[in-house]
Amino acid sequence: MNKIPITVVVSVKNEALNLPSCLDKLKRFDQIIVVDSGSTDDTTTIAANMGAEVLQFQWNGKFPKKRNWTLQNADLRHEWILFLDADEFVTEEFVNEVAVKTLDPNYNGFTIQFENYFMGRKLKYGYGFQKSALFKKSKGAYEKIEEDLWSHLDMEVHEHPIIEGKVGIIKSKVVHKDFKNLEHYIAKHNAYSSWEAQRYLQLKQSKNEHLSLNQKIKYSLLNTGLLPAVYFMGAYFLKLGFLDGKEGFYLARFKSHYFFQIQTKVNSIKNNLE
Repeated sequence: MNKIPITVVVSVKNEALNLPSCLDKLKRFDQIIVVDSGSTDDTTTIAANMGAEVLQFQWNGKFPKKRNWTLQNADLRHEWILFLDADEFVTEEFVNEVAVKTLDPNYNGFTIQFENYFMGRKLKYGYGFQKSALFKKSKGAYEKIEEDLWSHLDMEVHEHPIIEGKVGIIKSKVVHKDFKNLEHYIAKHNAYSSWEAQRYLQLKQSKNEHLSLNQKIKYSLLNTGLLPAVYFMGAYFLKLGFLDGKEGFYLARFKSHYFFQIQTKVNSIKNNLE
């Protein structure tokens, strides 16, 4: 079988639980690169044993972060690059669609949609999740955010790729299913909310023309203090999250609390500056 001429970059740190399932589904792609951040578990051994190239990334606190660093420094054999996390699992339908659509010269990137799991249950309702994680290396890069003094996240999490030209949509979904426990989910979002609070305050002092519509709505609602309540009402009632049972309720509550964390951290930072 001819390999699909796409380089897949999987960004990891201590992902021994998720990585085997992730890599096992990428066999049809020609180049798989696992970019590690000093894992202390068996992540790099698993990656090497499964045939992936392994790179080590040590962030110095400045630009570029992990994914942009990979674009700038890794030996990427192909023009098309697919960025995945270890808890994101492609399907045969997704791979087949990508293989065809990336042949179209009219597109320089594609938005990927996700099928979300929470606490082991597949969620059919609530807000969907998507990101533009498939693009030509000569036509895209992740946005640069000046965060040298405050960020502790070595990888682009909420930074969006800036892609020149036409961006399409891959209709087949990628499965997003983290095998780690709820404590990991909570700890991860605690770190993300700290980043978001600093980012929000930075945006208040500068103009950013690359904000998506969803980002503009999110930061506008943060201004009003209504974002946690608005998110919960939207996810649980408007988007029918209640039909996903208790897991749908828990996710809507956790995500609304995530936005509440951002709001309170923004106020805390402001108070410390006064």
